[in-house]
Amino acid sequence: MNDEVRQPENEVGAGILSVFGRQLKLFRERAELDRLGFGSLTGYSASTIAAFEQGRRIPPSRFIDQADDLLGAGGVLLAGKEEVARSQYPTFFRDAAKLESEAVELHVYANQAVPGLLQTEEYARAVFMMMRPPMDDELIEQRVGARLARQEILSGSDAPLAGFVIDEAVLRRPVGGRGILRGQLEHILLMRERRNIEVQVMPLDREENAGMAGPFTLIETREGRRIAYVEVQNVSRLQTERDRVRALEAKYGIISAQALTPRESSTYVEKLLGEP
Repeated sequence: MNDEVRQPENEVGAGILSVFGRQLKLFRERAELDRLGFGSLTGYSASTIAAFEQGRRIPPSRFIDQADDLLGAGGVLLAGKEEVARSQYPTFFRDAAKLESEAVELHVYANQAVPGLLQTEEYARAVFMMMRPPMDDELIEQRVGARLARQEILSGSDAPLAGFVIDEAVLRRPVGGRGILRGQLEHILLMRERRNIEVQVMPLDREENAGMAGPFTLIETREGRRIAYVEVQNVSRLQTERDRVRALEAKYGIISAQALTPRESSTYVEKLLGEP
């Protein structure tokens, strides 16, 4: 199963959001509420309600729950909630995001940026601000919100077992500035305190590194499906062929063995925090 970019960033999810917006407007008008009145009931401004109805802004899950109840939509708005949520992501990442949310195990090798599941809000915003062609401010905030929402899968009783191997160069690159990098390193240390999360560092002085071909993610779902996700320059591949997935699983095992252990990695990150 492969999925490549087919839409510009500013058109991502436009069809889904447009349909949802029209439905929202019809139910609001049927309830004889103007945007200001409906906004006061839900805690949003009239301009934000207009943006939801016109498909220019992605409504949060909580708002959809409220709207379906307040407008007596009978579950019609709720039926589109999952698709609306997926529209937060660029087209090339949507299938991967869905599989990620169903994972019982995740293994990530990163040598370009801190994995999205471990990013702080400030680091994520800095990453999106560096994209070229540049994104507009609204799209950046949408992407940041979506990235932070993804991280919820690492919490709770059914959180997946997640392993991350991060190249030292990533942990030294001051994305957004030294202050943001420091906050990111501190966040990594906090995250690895969770029992379902292991973080390893691949030091720059390693003479052997099986991950030179680039970053990738391994996903195992509750149904036992094993998938590999590879992305470069906003072009992605979901690999489902067993031979290809097995090859990347073997590669990850070698990378993990070449990297520092989780305990050594925590000490290493602490050392990086102590450097000027």
